[in-house]
Amino acid sequence: MSGHPPTPEPTLTVDTRVTGAPIKVLVVDDHAFFRRGLVSVLSEEPDIDVIGESGDGEQAVRQAADLLPDVVLMDVWMPHGNGIEACTGIKSSVPDAKIVMLTMSDEENDLFDALKAGATGYLLKEISIDELPDAVRAVADGQSFINPSMATKLIGEFTALAKKDGGRSRGLPAPELTDRETEVLRLVARCLNNKEIADELFISEHTVKNHVRNILEKLQLHSRTEAAVYAVREKILDGDG
Repeated sequence: MSGHPPTPEPTLTVDTRVTGAPIKVLVVDDHAFFRRGLVSVLSEEPDIDVIGESGDGEQAVRQAADLLPDVVLMDVWMPHGNGIEACTGIKSSVPDAKIVMLTMSDEENDLFDALKAGATGYLLKEISIDELPDAVRAVADGQSFINPSMATKLIGEFTALAKKDGGRSRGLPAPELTDRETEVLRLVARCLNNKEIADELFISEHTVKNHVRNILEKLQLHSRTEAAVYAVREKILDGDG
């Protein structure tokens, strides 16, 4: 047995699930009929295990702490603690949980508040029921998943933040990204998921995940959303950064 200490785990984990294990999902929605429909659809998937359901935010926080889900599907507006408040509480007790807001709200403020609270996805309830399992898989695999119409609003917000920032960060030396990392960052800022980036650059999804992890580490950022804001602010989105 070697006397060397074990290698520490990386601080930025992209996928903390055991390989091959079912994705543990907690479903949170105050409309019982809709919630049961979600549970029924997801339960038919062999690689997804619905481990619990809840009808309000406060209960969701307690359940998440007890059940340790990989993914939480949650409405924004609910009684007894809305989805944004619950998102903050869940991320505090189960930081590795990926939270997807599944809502009727297409309000920009709800989208931005959800992302600030730690959500990694934002889907409108108009999503096809056939697309939902794939969305759960993508988020569990470390990808952001945002409804296309909301992604457009998100890019608009990035641009507004960049103008408001006014290049104040320019006084600091820019971290050195490789050419490939810069290409990946540019596509992340355009809200492409890992598969889309892989197809665009003719590389594997695993390679994309490694590039995203390295980008976050070099820029000392915590999420793809923060990376996208950085890309817009530094004019990387347009290729002139």
